[in-house]
Amino acid sequence: METFSDLIQSDKPVLVDFYADWCGPCKAMDPVIQEVAKELTGKVRIIKINIDKNTSAAQAYSVMAVPTYILFRKGNILWRHAGMIDKSSLVKVLHQHA
Repeated sequence: METFSDLIQSDKPVLVDFYADWCGPCKAMDPVIQEVAKELTGKVRIIKINIDKNTSAAQAYSVMAVPTYILFRKGNILWRHAGMIDKSSLVKVLHQHA
């Protein structure tokens, strides 16, 4: 099984969606994230991390609010955003790094 560290070491950009089950904005972002994942299949990998079940990953990257999106490549942070984001803005950022 891949660990979080393994996942973010990829040559392909990896967007990590830090979320919580109790978070309303996270739920509102779900369909947006799914659409973006379909649109960018093969270019960007998207993984969801539940901050309540993976506290160490959330703490390691100082995730203070959910949703928080962090884009990694080879373990480096390329971009970070806390809060909701519209689909076109997110796709634009991902295209810049894909």
